Amino acid sequence: MTSSRKLCTPNDYAEILSRYDTWLFDCDGVIWSGDDAIEGASQAIEFLRKNEKKIIFVTNNAARSRKMLKKKFDRLGFAASEDEIVSSAFAAAAYLKEVLKFPADRKVFVMGMEGIEAELDAVNIKRRGGTDPEDNKFLPANDYSSLVQENSIDPSVGAVVCGFDMNMNYGKLCKAFKYLTRDGAQGPVLAGETGGGCHFILTNDDQVVPALGELWPGSGSLATPLIASTKRDPIIVGKPHAPMLDTVKSLYNIDLSRSIFVGDNLHTDIQFAKDGNMDSLLVLTGVTKEEDCRTEGIWPSFIIQGISNIPMAEKAQSRTTAMSVQGTSAVHASL
Repeated sequence: MTSSRKLCTPNDYAEILSRYDTWLFDCDGVIWSGDDAIEGASQAIEFLRKNEKKIIFVTNNAARSRKMLKKKFDRLGFAASEDEIVSSAFAAAAYLKEVLKFPADRKVFVMGMEGIEAELDAVNIKRRGGTDPEDNKFLPANDYSSLVQENSIDPSVGAVVCGFDMNMNYGKLCKAFKYLTRDGAQGPVLAGETGGGCHFILTNDDQVVPALGELWPGSGSLATPLIASTKRDPIIVGKPHAPMLDTVKSLYNIDLSRSIFVGDNLHTDIQFAKDGNMDSLLVLTGVTKEEDCRTEGIWPSFIIQGISNIPMAEKAQSRTTAMSVQGTSAVHASL
Protein backbone atom coordinates (compact mmCIF):
# COMPACT_ATOMS: atom_id res chain seq x y z
CA MET A 1 0.00 0.00 0.00
CA THR A 2 1.39 3.41 -0.99
CA SER A 3 -1.52 5.61 0.04
CA SER A 4 -4.46 5.79 2.42
CA ARG A 5 -8.09 6.68 1.96
CA LYS A 6 -9.08 9.85 3.78
CA LEU A 7 -12.62 9.69 5.12
CA CYS A 8 -14.62 12.88 4.64
CA THR A 9 -18.33 12.33 4.00
CA PRO A 10 -21.11 10.70 6.02
CA ASN A 11 -21.24 7.93 3.41
CA ASP A 12 -17.52 7.21 4.00
CA TYR A 13 -18.18 6.72 7.70
CA ALA A 14 -21.32 4.68 7.10
CA GLU A 15 -19.30 2.37 4.88
CA ILE A 16 -16.67 1.55 7.48
CA LEU A 17 -19.34 1.31 10.18
CA SER A 18 -20.97 -1.54 8.27
CA ARG A 19 -17.66 -3.17 7.29
CA TYR A 20 -16.22 -3.77 10.77
CA ASP A 21 -17.75 -5.60 13.74
CA THR A 22 -14.82 -5.14 16.16
CA TRP A 23 -13.17 -1.79 16.83
CA LEU A 24 -9.85 -1.86 18.68
CA PHE A 25 -8.64 1.46 20.06
CA ASP A 26 -5.35 2.79 21.29
CA CYS A 27 -5.91 5.21 24.19
CA ASP A 28 -3.21 7.91 24.44
CA GLY A 29 -3.66 10.30 21.55
CA VAL A 30 -6.89 8.65 20.39
CA ILE A 31 -9.47 8.90 23.17
CA TRP A 32 -7.47 10.98 25.63
CA SER A 33 -4.31 13.07 25.82
CA GLY A 34 -2.62 12.89 29.19
CA ASP A 35 -5.40 13.38 31.74
CA ASP A 36 -7.86 15.04 29.38
CA ALA A 37 -10.43 13.36 27.15
CA ILE A 38 -10.22 14.24 23.47
CA GLU A 39 -13.30 16.22 22.54
CA GLY A 40 -16.09 14.06 21.15
CA ALA A 41 -14.29 10.76 21.82
CA SER A 42 -16.74 9.43 24.43
CA GLN A 43 -19.68 10.15 22.13
CA ALA A 44 -17.94 8.25 19.32
CA ILE A 45 -17.44 5.18 21.53
CA GLU A 46 -21.07 5.35 22.65
CA PHE A 47 -22.20 5.64 19.00
CA LEU A 48 -20.30 2.45 18.12
CA ARG A 49 -21.83 0.62 21.09
CA LYS A 50 -25.29 1.78 20.00
CA ASN A 51 -24.54 0.17 16.65
CA GLU A 52 -23.64 -3.11 18.42
CA LYS A 53 -19.90 -2.98 17.75
CA LYS A 54 -17.43 -4.86 19.96
CA ILE A 55 -15.02 -2.41 21.59
CA ILE A 56 -11.52 -3.34 22.82
CA PHE A 57 -8.97 -0.89 24.20
CA VAL A 58 -5.36 -1.95 23.50
CA THR A 59 -2.79 0.34 25.07
CA ASN A 60 0.96 0.28 25.54
CA ASN A 61 0.48 2.19 28.79
CA ALA A 62 2.28 0.18 31.47
CA ALA A 63 2.12 2.78 34.24
CA ARG A 64 -1.43 1.74 35.14
CA SER A 65 -3.09 -1.64 35.69
CA ARG A 66 -6.37 -2.47 33.99
CA LYS A 67 -8.19 -1.62 37.22
CA MET A 68 -6.44 1.75 37.34
CA LEU A 69 -7.19 2.40 33.67
CA LYS A 70 -10.85 1.56 34.29
CA LYS A 71 -10.96 4.34 36.90
CA LYS A 72 -9.51 6.74 34.34
CA PHE A 73 -12.16 5.73 31.80
CA ASP A 74 -14.83 6.37 34.43
CA ARG A 75 -13.37 9.74 35.43
CA LEU A 76 -13.21 10.94 31.82
CA GLY A 77 -16.75 9.81 31.05
CA PHE A 78 -16.12 6.70 28.95
CA ALA A 79 -18.24 3.59 29.33
CA ALA A 80 -15.73 0.73 29.53
CA SER A 81 -15.35 -2.49 31.48
CA GLU A 82 -12.07 -3.87 32.82
CA ASP A 83 -12.49 -6.90 30.56
CA GLU A 84 -12.37 -4.63 27.50
CA ILE A 85 -8.92 -3.29 28.40
CA VAL A 86 -5.61 -4.86 27.35
CA SER A 87 -2.54 -2.98 28.58
CA SER A 88 1.11 -3.83 28.00
CA ALA A 89 1.52 -4.34 31.77
CA PHE A 90 -1.29 -6.91 31.74
CA ALA A 91 0.11 -8.56 28.61
CA ALA A 92 3.61 -8.76 30.15
CA ALA A 93 2.27 -10.52 33.26
CA ALA A 94 0.20 -12.89 31.12
CA TYR A 95 3.22 -13.63 28.91
CA LEU A 96 5.37 -14.49 31.92
CA LYS A 97 2.70 -16.70 33.45
CA GLU A 98 1.22 -18.45 30.43
CA VAL A 99 3.98 -18.50 27.81
CA LEU A 100 7.23 -18.52 29.78
CA LYS A 101 5.72 -20.58 32.62
CA PHE A 102 7.57 -18.46 35.16
CA PRO A 103 8.33 -20.57 38.27
CA ALA A 104 6.18 -19.77 41.30
CA ASP A 105 9.21 -19.58 43.60
CA ARG A 106 11.08 -17.00 41.51
CA LYS A 107 10.69 -13.20 41.57
CA VAL A 108 10.47 -10.43 39.00
CA PHE A 109 12.52 -7.25 39.39
CA VAL A 110 10.33 -4.36 38.21
CA MET A 111 11.69 -1.30 36.46
CA GLY A 112 8.31 0.38 36.48
CA MET A 113 5.36 1.61 38.50
CA GLU A 114 2.16 0.43 40.17
CA GLY A 115 0.57 -0.80 36.95
CA ILE A 116 3.09 -3.59 36.42
CA GLU A 117 3.10 -4.47 40.11
CA ALA A 118 -0.70 -4.84 40.22
CA GLU A 119 -0.80 -7.08 37.14
CA LEU A 120 1.98 -9.33 38.49
CA ASP A 121 0.11 -9.56 41.80
CA ALA A 122 -3.06 -10.53 39.92
CA VAL A 123 -1.38 -13.64 38.49
CA ASN A 124 0.47 -14.42 41.76
CA ILE A 125 3.98 -13.65 40.51
CA LYS A 126 6.35 -12.51 43.25
CA ARG A 127 8.21 -9.24 42.72
CA ARG A 128 10.57 -6.65 44.03
CA GLY A 129 11.89 -3.33 42.73
CA GLY A 130 9.18 -1.12 41.29
CA THR A 131 7.85 1.24 43.95
CA ASP A 132 9.54 -0.55 46.87
CA PRO A 133 11.40 2.17 48.85
CA GLU A 134 14.28 -0.23 49.44
CA ASP A 135 14.91 -0.41 45.70
CA ASN A 136 14.37 3.29 45.07
CA LYS A 137 17.18 4.72 47.15
CA PHE A 138 19.49 7.17 45.44
CA LEU A 139 23.18 6.28 45.49
CA PRO A 140 25.72 8.76 46.85
CA ALA A 141 27.96 10.11 44.08
CA ASN A 142 30.47 7.49 42.89
CA ASP A 143 29.55 5.15 45.75
CA TYR A 144 28.70 1.60 44.66
CA SER A 145 29.29 0.01 48.07
CA SER A 146 25.60 -0.64 48.82
CA LEU A 147 25.29 -2.68 45.61
CA VAL A 148 27.96 -5.20 46.59
CA GLN A 149 26.73 -5.83 50.12
CA GLU A 150 25.19 -9.19 50.99
CA ASN A 151 21.46 -9.32 50.11
CA SER A 152 21.66 -6.20 47.92
CA ILE A 153 20.99 -8.46 44.93
CA ASP A 154 18.22 -11.06 45.35
CA PRO A 155 19.31 -14.42 43.82
CA SER A 156 15.68 -15.53 43.51
CA VAL A 157 15.00 -12.92 40.82
CA GLY A 158 14.44 -14.67 37.49
CA ALA A 159 13.17 -11.82 35.31
CA VAL A 160 13.53 -8.09 34.83
CA VAL A 161 10.42 -6.35 33.50
CA CYS A 162 10.89 -2.77 32.26
CA GLY A 163 8.03 -0.37 31.70
CA PHE A 164 7.27 3.31 32.12
CA ASP A 165 8.98 4.51 35.31
CA MET A 166 8.75 8.15 36.38
CA ASN A 167 10.84 7.30 39.45
CA MET A 168 13.74 5.66 37.63
CA ASN A 169 17.09 6.10 39.33
CA TYR A 170 20.64 4.89 38.85
CA GLY A 171 20.55 2.44 41.77
CA LYS A 172 17.56 0.62 40.34
CA LEU A 173 19.23 0.54 36.91
CA CYS A 174 22.37 -0.98 38.45
CA LYS A 175 20.40 -3.76 40.15
CA ALA A 176 18.59 -4.63 36.93
CA PHE A 177 21.97 -4.67 35.16
CA LYS A 178 23.40 -7.11 37.71
CA TYR A 179 20.48 -9.52 37.32
CA LEU A 180 20.72 -9.50 33.54
CA THR A 181 24.50 -9.93 33.33
CA ARG A 182 25.20 -12.46 36.11
CA ASP A 183 26.69 -15.85 35.22
CA GLY A 184 24.17 -17.90 33.24
CA ALA A 185 21.71 -15.01 32.95
CA GLN A 186 20.79 -15.92 29.39
CA GLY A 187 20.08 -19.53 30.27
CA PRO A 188 16.79 -21.13 31.40
CA VAL A 189 14.92 -19.85 34.46
CA LEU A 190 14.37 -22.88 36.66
CA ALA A 191 12.27 -23.55 39.75
CA GLY A 192 14.16 -24.29 42.93
CA GLU A 193 17.27 -22.49 41.71
CA THR A 194 19.02 -19.30 42.76
CA GLY A 195 20.86 -17.15 40.26
CA GLY A 196 21.10 -18.59 36.76
CA GLY A 197 18.74 -17.53 33.99
CA CYS A 198 16.98 -14.15 33.98
CA HIS A 199 14.35 -13.12 31.42
CA PHE A 200 14.51 -9.58 30.03
CA ILE A 201 11.06 -8.20 29.18
CA LEU A 202 10.09 -4.75 27.96
CA THR A 203 6.40 -3.86 28.22
CA ASN A 204 6.66 -1.67 25.12
CA ASP A 205 9.27 0.22 23.12
CA ASP A 206 7.41 3.51 22.57
CA GLN A 207 10.10 6.16 22.23
CA VAL A 208 7.74 9.01 23.13
CA VAL A 209 4.32 9.40 24.74
CA PRO A 210 1.82 12.26 24.26
CA ALA A 211 0.60 14.29 27.24
CA LEU A 212 -0.73 17.83 27.61
CA GLY A 213 -0.38 18.38 23.89
CA GLU A 214 3.35 17.62 23.88
CA LEU A 215 5.64 14.58 23.50
CA TRP A 216 7.72 13.09 26.34
CA PRO A 217 10.21 10.19 26.64
CA GLY A 218 8.44 6.81 26.66
CA SER A 219 9.25 3.33 27.95
CA GLY A 220 11.48 2.53 24.98
CA SER A 221 13.66 5.56 25.68
CA LEU A 222 13.86 4.77 29.39
CA ALA A 223 14.98 1.18 28.72
CA THR A 224 17.72 2.20 26.27
CA PRO A 225 20.50 2.48 28.93
CA LEU A 226 19.79 -1.05 30.14
CA ILE A 227 19.69 -2.51 26.63
CA ALA A 228 22.95 -0.74 25.73
CA SER A 229 24.80 -1.72 28.92
CA THR A 230 23.70 -5.39 29.03
CA LYS A 231 23.95 -5.91 25.26
CA ARG A 232 20.80 -8.01 25.55
CA ASP A 233 17.73 -7.81 23.34
CA PRO A 234 14.54 -7.82 25.45
CA ILE A 235 11.32 -9.62 24.65
CA ILE A 236 9.03 -6.71 23.75
CA VAL A 237 5.41 -7.39 24.63
CA GLY A 238 3.52 -4.26 23.56
CA LYS A 239 2.39 -3.06 20.16
CA PRO A 240 3.44 -3.70 17.43
CA HIS A 241 5.03 -6.92 18.66
CA ALA A 242 3.49 -10.38 18.43
CA PRO A 243 2.96 -11.06 22.19
CA MET A 244 0.36 -8.27 22.39
CA LEU A 245 -1.54 -9.60 19.37
CA ASP A 246 -1.36 -13.13 20.78
CA THR A 247 -2.83 -11.82 24.05
CA VAL A 248 -5.69 -10.08 22.25
CA LYS A 249 -6.48 -13.13 20.13
CA SER A 250 -6.42 -15.42 23.17
CA LEU A 251 -8.86 -13.20 25.10
CA TYR A 252 -11.44 -12.32 22.45
CA ASN A 253 -13.18 -14.35 19.78
CA ILE A 254 -12.83 -11.85 16.94
CA ASP A 255 -12.67 -12.13 13.18
CA LEU A 256 -9.59 -10.14 12.16
CA SER A 257 -11.02 -9.61 8.66
CA ARG A 258 -13.97 -7.80 10.27
CA SER A 259 -11.82 -5.85 12.74
CA ILE A 260 -10.17 -2.43 12.54
CA PHE A 261 -7.48 -0.90 14.74
CA VAL A 262 -7.74 2.82 15.52
CA GLY A 263 -4.52 4.53 16.55
CA ASP A 264 -2.36 7.65 16.35
CA ASN A 265 1.11 6.12 16.02
CA LEU A 266 2.44 4.66 12.77
CA HIS A 267 5.15 2.54 14.36
CA THR A 268 3.03 0.99 17.10
CA ASP A 269 -0.67 1.12 16.22
CA ILE A 270 -0.65 1.03 12.42
CA GLN A 271 2.23 -1.45 12.19
CA PHE A 272 0.48 -3.62 14.79
CA ALA A 273 -2.61 -3.76 12.57
CA LYS A 274 -0.54 -4.53 9.46
CA ASP A 275 1.32 -7.36 11.19
CA GLY A 276 -2.00 -8.72 12.46
CA ASN A 277 -3.63 -8.59 9.01
CA MET A 278 -6.15 -6.02 10.23
CA ASP A 279 -7.28 -2.82 8.59
CA SER A 280 -6.28 0.37 10.39
CA LEU A 281 -7.62 3.86 10.97
CA LEU A 282 -5.11 6.63 11.70
CA VAL A 283 -6.28 9.62 13.75
CA LEU A 284 -4.39 12.91 13.72
CA THR A 285 -5.05 13.81 17.37
CA GLY A 286 -1.84 12.23 18.66
CA VAL A 287 1.78 11.84 17.60
CA THR A 288 1.40 11.41 13.82
CA LYS A 289 0.84 14.01 11.11
CA GLU A 290 -0.61 13.04 7.74
CA GLU A 291 2.65 13.76 5.91
CA ASP A 292 4.48 11.32 8.22
CA CYS A 293 2.90 8.42 6.33
CA ARG A 294 4.89 9.29 3.21
CA THR A 295 8.05 10.08 5.15
CA GLU A 296 7.94 6.82 7.14
CA GLY A 297 6.50 4.65 4.37
CA ILE A 298 3.81 3.27 6.67
CA TRP A 299 0.26 3.65 5.37
CA PRO A 300 -2.95 3.02 7.32
CA SER A 301 -6.05 1.82 5.53
CA PHE A 302 -7.89 5.05 6.39
CA ILE A 303 -7.12 8.49 7.82
CA ILE A 304 -9.46 10.75 9.81
CA GLN A 305 -8.94 13.87 11.88
CA GLY A 306 -10.23 12.25 15.06
CA ILE A 307 -12.72 9.65 16.25
CA SER A 308 -15.23 12.38 17.04
CA ASN A 309 -16.04 12.25 13.29
CA ILE A 310 -17.24 8.64 13.39
CA PRO A 311 -20.87 9.51 14.34
CA MET A 312 -21.12 11.32 11.00
CA ALA A 313 -22.23 7.90 9.74
CA GLU A 314 -25.59 8.60 11.38
CA LYS A 315 -26.30 11.32 8.81
CA ALA A 316 -25.94 8.80 6.00
CA GLN A 317 -28.11 6.33 7.90
CA SER A 318 -30.81 8.98 8.39
CA ARG A 319 -30.63 9.93 4.73
CA THR A 320 -31.01 6.30 3.67
CA THR A 321 -33.98 5.84 6.01
CA ALA A 322 -35.63 9.01 4.67
CA MET A 323 -35.15 7.90 1.07
CA SER A 324 -36.59 4.48 1.92
CA VAL A 325 -39.65 6.10 3.50
CA GLN A 326 -40.09 8.35 0.48
CA GLY A 327 -39.82 5.38 -1.83
CA THR A 328 -42.45 3.46 0.12
CA SER A 329 -44.78 6.47 0.08
CA ALA A 330 -44.37 6.77 -3.69
CA VAL A 331 -45.27 3.09 -4.16
CA HIS A 332 -48.35 3.49 -1.99
CA ALA A 333 -49.36 6.59 -3.95
CA SER A 334 -49.09 4.73 -7.26
CA LEU A 335 -51.35 2.02 -5.92
